[in-house]
Amino acid sequence: MKVLVIGKGGREHALAHAAYKSNLVDCVYAAPGNPGMSKFAQCVNISDSDVDRLVSFAKEEKIDLTIVGPEASLSLGVVDAFKKEGLKIFGPTKDATQVESSKDFAKKIMAKYNIPTATYETFDNKEDAIAYVKEQGAPIVIKEDGLKAGKGVTVASTLEESLEAVEIAFSIPNNKVVIEECLFGFEFSLICFVCDDVVIPMQIAQDHKCVYDGDKGPNTGGMGCYSPVKKITPEIIQDAMDHVMIPMAKAMMEEGHPFTGFLYGGLMLTEKGIKTIEFNARFGDPEAEVILPRLQSDFVDVILKVMNHETVELQWDPQVTLGVVMASEGYPASSTKGAIIEGVDQVDGFVYHMGTKMDHDHLVTDGGRVLISVAKADTLEEAYEKAYADVKKIQCDKLFYRNDIGKKDM
Repeated sequence: MKVLVIGKGGREHALAHAAYKSNLVDCVYAAPGNPGMSKFAQCVNISDSDVDRLVSFAKEEKIDLTIVGPEASLSLGVVDAFKKEGLKIFGPTKDATQVESSKDFAKKIMAKYNIPTATYETFDNKEDAIAYVKEQGAPIVIKEDGLKAGKGVTVASTLEESLEAVEIAFSIPNNKVVIEECLFGFEFSLICFVCDDVVIPMQIAQDHKCVYDGDKGPNTGGMGCYSPVKKITPEIIQDAMDHVMIPMAKAMMEEGHPFTGFLYGGLMLTEKGIKTIEFNARFGDPEAEVILPRLQSDFVDVILKVMNHETVELQWDPQVTLGVVMASEGYPASSTKGAIIEGVDQVDGFVYHMGTKMDHDHLVTDGGRVLISVAKADTLEEAYEKAYADVKKIQCDKLFYRNDIGKKDM
């Protein structure tokens, strides 16, 4: 089989590597790919937003299966375009991608089908939003409605902070804002292979969204992750499947938005049970980089069976994976490009490229989140030690990282 992975980040690096390990796959292409993927995949110089060229390439190369990584490609309708040409592709249509591309869309479905989530209101004008925030008080959560690459969310601890977030949100023309109660508890990610009402759960991961140690600072796309999660028992996972993931897949069908692809549930275990923070229409990043290395089942075979509406019993490596993101100084507000990175080849674990490129013979920074160093070990504590030992081998004066990934579960 020939497999094409659309995207260029760490998630796509992990997806392509999982496809490469499949017994069914002869060749992996990545569009546009990154320097890390080029070690095992053929990188094709096509932007992940150039839908027409992606379709043409898949037809010309007779690609058997395409796997979509980024939410931006999904929201542009790449799946619709591939399906129109009779090409097999794993990902949701533009319509179904609204579960991520519109927070208001997702909240309305959750409310209608009694999927547990935070209470909320949606606003399309600043004055009403400000009045609501003042009425509710802080802490409170301000979410801009559209795709924000894991950002665009403010967990405001003070009234001043929440009002500032509303001002920033409505400085963007035609923006819409979801304002919801602030949930407290233990956050985790549950990602499923989905095709209509076939919902196959993967192992749990725990992402670290805030930029600084101790969960301080603004939200990011994720500064590190680990899997599995000791605090989330099989009983809790089954509860999440029964009350969140399966009901959402069925609700999407009922509402005329059938979902195929990776359905991501951002969940929180609260004193009142599981609550849904958000849904995403694709694999999480950095969750992909710690979950997929533990998958012992054939990744591509699982996708094909799910697309054929078959249930699959997934097999997992019992070891723990932990990943530490190395990000550009100034992230998430800014990023660096062109800073030389050395030492990536010296690590003992695995490094996924999130925002890199080659400049002549040098690997350089090319984005906000740049690399994620992933280690595997028998315990979370051992994985922590290995991952951070590897991070210290990577040299770049424009990168920083959190020092406490996984500590909350130790």
